[in-house]
Formats: sequence, structure tokens, C-alpha cells
Amino acid sequence: MNTEAGAEVDVAIVGGGPRAVSVVERLGARAMAGAPPLRVAIIDAVEVGAGATWRTDQSPLLLNNTYSGHTTIYPDESTALSGPLRTGHDLVAWATASDAPSGRPAWAAEEIAEILPWSYPSRRLQGVYYREQLDRCAASGRLTVSEYRGTAVDLVAEQDRRVVRLADGRSIAARTVVLAQGMVQSVRSRTTQGFVDAAEAHGLVYIEPGMPAERDWDAVPAGETVLVTGLGANFFDVVALLTEGRGGRFEPAGGPGPVPRLRYVASGREPHLVAGSRRGLPYRSKAAYPDGFPPPYRLRLATPEWFAQVATTPLQDFRTAIWPQLAREFAWAHLSTLLAHHQDALAEGLDEDALLRALAQAPLSGINAVVADAVTDTRRHLDVHRLDRPAPSTVFTPAAWQEWVARYLAEEQETINSPLTHPRNTVNRAMAVLRGSVQRLLTIGAIDGRSVVADVNGWFDALGLALASGPPPGRSAQVHALIEAGVLELLGEGTTVTVEDGLFVGRASGVAREPVRARAFIETRMSKGKIATTDDPLLRGLLGTGRARLHRLPTRDGAFAQDSSLDVTADGFHLLDAEGRADAQVIVLGIPAEGVQPNSAIGATPGVPSPLIAGADIAAAQVYAQAAPTAAAPSANRSTEPRRRAQDVSARIAACSRTASRQDHGPAD
Repeated sequence: MNTEAGAEVDVAIVGGGPRAVSVVERLGARAMAGAPPLRVAIIDAVEVGAGATWRTDQSPLLLNNTYSGHTTIYPDESTALSGPLRTGHDLVAWATASDAPSGRPAWAAEEIAEILPWSYPSRRLQGVYYREQLDRCAASGRLTVSEYRGTAVDLVAEQDRRVVRLADGRSIAARTVVLAQGMVQSVRSRTTQGFVDAAEAHGLVYIEPGMPAERDWDAVPAGETVLVTGLGANFFDVVALLTEGRGGRFEPAGGPGPVPRLRYVASGREPHLVAGSRRGLPYRSKAAYPDGFPPPYRLRLATPEWFAQVATTPLQDFRTAIWPQLAREFAWAHLSTLLAHHQDALAEGLDEDALLRALAQAPLSGINAVVADAVTDTRRHLDVHRLDRPAPSTVFTPAAWQEWVARYLAEEQETINSPLTHPRNTVNRAMAVLRGSVQRLLTIGAIDGRSVVADVNGWFDALGLALASGPPPGRSAQVHALIEAGVLELLGEGTTVTVEDGLFVGRASGVAREPVRARAFIETRMSKGKIATTDDPLLRGLLGTGRARLHRLPTRDGAFAQDSSLDVTADGFHLLDAEGRADAQVIVLGIPAEGVQPNSAIGATPGVPSPLIAGADIAAAQVYAQAAPTAAAPSANRSTEPRRRAQDVSARIAACSRTASRQDHGPAD
């Protein structure tokens, strides 16, 4: 690792996760034969090569929610590139390769032996994969890579260089800086700070929002009631750490299908978890498919042709112009599965074409009525306005809520093991397709900026995560077993937590029960890269001094709305300052600039157009455009060609976003 107080390089990359690895791979692919190696510095506060999400020192219980077979760092013919195509091992091919470098952790061999294309690797193992690919690229001789473990706190212009300053006083001067910090977290909100203060004042335990690998779980007391809010991706990690991570174990309890029901055998060291959220239910589970992977969902109403037509109109309202057709498609996904596999749940004499026509003609307010007229089995009811909240919109008694949860879990288990015949899973698969198409509309300006912020970012994205970004099926089966064992209890829809009389107090508006009082409270949510409230000192400094601004989206009244990502140019992802001036020597990639780079949270998948790789290729072209002539990339006209090609590729990044969205969505950084 480079520990010099000052250094000069051709490019400094801030953020050392998979996006940085992809940039290094693209730089190596473009390197000119016989030229001096390009000088690259990579800066990360946690671990260069893996980054914070994939750090290799975290618990093996923390899993990726993406299939092993859907992870790579290398391009293929599916992604448009201006640079040369250079292939390499995806995660599965890497796992089956016989050569193991000397620096590989001893624990990796056991985990590698369990890898299948449709399995879910631990995050730490995926971090080893990323690290070894970085080493492979650096060993090519085309690059000189220096690693800096530290926190970048400032970025300043000094003549023709950009200087990155670290918290420990070191600095790196570069011709080009690439900002690739990934899933940055947030500063404490007023509410969070209030919980911190209350915990200190009353001797309580409060685990605040953030990455599970960075929290002290030993502080959570055993044998006590612990309140939990947030039932998304992190929830499953936290539950695993506090049960299996404390010596509990799961045993098969029988049942049909590839994912059996489980029975939890307690260790006595786990807490009693009482968990809730606004939805009241955990994310929908991934399913166990006969062929390992989910089949493509066939759109019938919100078709590519429909999206192409709606894309011709700029600045539309999402709720009135887009959402009704999506709701019709979700209703059709549900009904078509019943038609194919559960006709006993439907009225007699139903005709597929007639149902499609009825849905196509129904206003948003009438879609549920079309479903209700067709479905005679009340257990197969669907409310398109409550796709992520299938419980009746009523206030349950505690006993009725427990009974409903038991039925829901049984149906969720059926969804996991019979995914091709269960309507719930078909709706999930439809969402996996549709959310990518919605991102395409954002990219081309078809949705009004205020509607993007309030409707797409405000609720549709969360709906997509709840339906199509759930945990591995085995992890869901574990949660079901914990509920049956009484170790985990779902508090209900509309959960809130307050501090009263020196204790945390949990309530749910959807269940008429006594408040739950506890000495410990866990918030499992985490920021998904929101820049407006980020705790990243470099990004906060750039925003606070006007050297950066939030992404601006046009509105129908000629003004603009702001989202929570950085504003960058559409062609080269150059950072824009408060006045809209671009810095050609600062490139922002990935989640912090997701408003301009849709689907930036999705890692690269073999055979699927990848915004991650396409963006890295754009960055690599511009690095060589700024580099000294001796390190120039091969091109017909060095002064203009890399940027022209970058513009050509960035124009097609949106095409990547149309097909990059996938049901097993996982973070790239």
C-alpha cells in the first residue's frame, strides 16, 4: 500500500469497490502496447478491491441477494463499448478455476466449494472475487496501481491537476479523478439523533441505521424483547446475526419442494425480536426455480411498444400517465397465472382475450373490480393499490393478526417452492421487468421532475424493492421458522417507535394491541446512496462549497426539481458545480450519480447490458484523453476520439438500463 504524504498519478479513483475494479479493467484494456504503465491510485476507507459492501472481514452470514451466476466484472458483447473487449472469469468460473493465489483467505475454499450458478454467495466471498480481479488487472504490466486505505475529505483544483486530500494528511494529485464511492450512508437525522440521546440518557441500547457489517451486535441483549423497524434487505441480515450468529441452528421440518420448512433450535442467547415497518411484512422472497433461474416474464399490456409510444411525450405525471398501465399489467400477471394453473379460483367461462380487454379499458380505479369479478376464491384476491401490503386494510386484533401472518407465511412458502404456478411470484417477476422500463423513461425525460422525486423515487422504487429484490429463499425460510418458534414477532403495518418513560415503545396502527416496551431498539434501514444527506465528507464538502450540486430535473412549468443524487453531464459524467459548469477532470460513476446513470446499484451480469461496465468504459476513455501522450489509449485522434466514443456509449447507457434490471437486484458498491 502506498503511504506517501503526496503522490502524483494519472487517475485517482475514490471508492475501492467493484466499480473501481471495473474502471481499472477498462483502463488496462485500453493501454497502448509498449507505452509506460498508466499510474492509478485507488482510495477506500474500508478495503481496496472489495469496498464497504463486500469487505472480506464481515460475517459469512451476510449474503448477497444476487445469484452467483449473475456476477462478473468483465464485459462481453452485450454491453456497448468504445474500448477493446477483454474477457475474464465471472464469479462461477472463478470459483471453479483450479489456481488459488497465495493471498486468498483460508476460509474461502469451503465457501467456494458450495458455489452454484443459482446459489447466493456470502458478501465476503464476493469481495474476494473482486479483489482478485483487481490484482489480475494490476498484474498485467499495463498499469501501476497504488492503494490508499483512508478517507477522502476534499478535492481541489491545482493548476492542471485535481488533488484528493485524505483525513490523515496524505494527498494524491491526478490528471483525472473518478468518484465511485458507491452506497454512501447518511448523517444522523433529527429523529436518529433523538434516539441516540435517549439511549445515552436512559441506559438503553440503540443500533442506528447503517451497514450491518459496521454495527456492534454484541450490544444487543440476549433474552430480552428488542424492537426492530425495517423489514427490507438488512432485516434478514440482522436476524441471521442475532440467531444463527449466536449459536442457534435450523433443522429441516419437512414439506414439499426444494426449500423445506425449517425448525429453529434456540441457543438461549438470542433476543426476542418484535419487528415492524410501514408495510408490516418482510420483502418478498426469491423463489427456487426448476432450472435455477427465473424465466422471462411476457408483458401483455405494459409492452415495449406501449413504452415506446409513451416515451414520445415529455414531462408526464407518473401516477396518471404511467402507473395505471403498470397496475393493469400486475393485475394481468396475477390473473393469467390463475387462468393457467388455478382455474378453480376463477369464475366459469372466463376468456383470456376478454379479460385482457377488460383490464385494458379499465381506469385505475376500476382495475380491482375487474379482478374481483374474475376471482371467486377470496384467498386469491389482489389489490393493485396494496401490492406490497396484502393484508386487508383493517385493524386486526392480536389473535387475528397472528392467524393472518401464519396463512401468509404458508403461502409465501408455496410461492418459494412453486414459483411458476403461484400468482404472487408472477407479479414479482413482472415488477422485475417493469422497473427497468420505468428507469428508461426517466433517462429520456418522459416523466416530470417533480413526479420523479415524489412518485418514482418516493414510492415506486420502494415497491419494486419489496417485490423484486427480496432475500434468498433459504433466508426467508429461516425467518418463517423464527416466527413459528416465537423468537421473531411481526408487530404489524404502520409501525412507529417512540421513547416514553425511559423505554423504547413500539406500536402498529394496523393491530389493536398493547404497546411493546423494550430497552433495546434496532433500525435496520440504511441510506441507498442519497447525496443530499450523505455522511461522506468529500461529497458533503463539494456540495457545501458549491463545487457540486444536486441533480436537476426539468418540470412542466419550466422550473426544475432536485433529487438526491449528484448532477453530472449526460455525455461524460463530469461533475457539475452550483452554476452548472462541468469539470472535465472529475468523473462521477455509479450510485451517487444515479439520476443520470439509472440502475447504478446493479452489478454486472454476464450476457446482460451493464450500465456499470459501460460507465467504467466511458471513464477510461476520458482518463486517457487527459493522460500524458506516452500513456495515450489507442485511437485515431487522441484529442477528440475518446470523448466522441464516450458520448456514443453514454447515449446507449439507457439501453443498458432497460435490460439490466433483474429480480435478484443487488448493490454493485
